[in-house]
Amino acid sequence: METTNIKSDYELQRGKPVPSKNHAFVQTRLIVAFATQFEQYQVLSELSLELKSSEKVPDLAIFENIEFTPGNDEIRVTQMPLCAIEILSPKQNLGDLLAKAHVYFENGVGSYWLVLPDLKSIYVFQSPQDYAVFLKREILKDDVLGIELDLKGIFG
Repeated sequence: METTNIKSDYELQRGKPVPSKNHAFVQTRLIVAFATQFEQYQVLSELSLELKSSEKVPDLAIFENIEFTPGNDEIRVTQMPLCAIEILSPKQNLGDLLAKAHVYFENGVGSYWLVLPDLKSIYVFQSPQDYAVFLKREILKDDVLGIELDLKGIFG
């Protein structure tokens, strides 16, 4: 018996799986945490980054110096974020998100977070081979951003 993977319009247009409820929950909590605790940073969701050889759209991109510019919008941003955050969706391949770490670092991103909602954990990469794992009740530390984040507020 042959099975087919029929992709939704969302998946075809964005090149990634449809986010889930838990994905959205964690993404929203991360946005709120940055907006309330780390005002020196701007968090942008679903922003298209123009990379050297491709285009990527992380779930969240953390910037220190980026502004809202009415009348001068950008479809693809060339300024690299300090941090790119990807949240694993149920239909997404973990290997694909690990491969993105290499691409982001090659293009000047300072840190990369890989969020695994079902395991209530966040992997913070400082290079594709150098990472720390933070679990549901721990304090996440990102030396590149210079922040500490209590994960109880993210995973409940």
